[in-house]
Amino acid sequence: MVTVIKHRRVNIVTLAEGEAVLEHCGSGDIALVQDAAGWWVHFVGEDGAIDSYDAAFPSYNKALWTAKAAAEFSSE
Repeated sequence: MVTVIKHRRVNIVTLAEGEAVLEHCGSGDIALVQDAAGWWVHFVGEDGAIDSYDAAFPSYNKALWTAKAAAEFSSE
């Protein structure tokens, strides 16, 4: 089930296992996706390109706070 939090006019989208980023996210959105390594923070670009950090975060809360910080930075 997809959950969306709007922070500084940026959608932070949490996806359930098996949900595809580009099916639920648009340009400028940040996606949080969990796998066996942890929680990944993905940034969706203008052309559908997805950029991510080099490593997963150990918890949802750390990934969410990182996404919120990135949203604040991008809104400046």
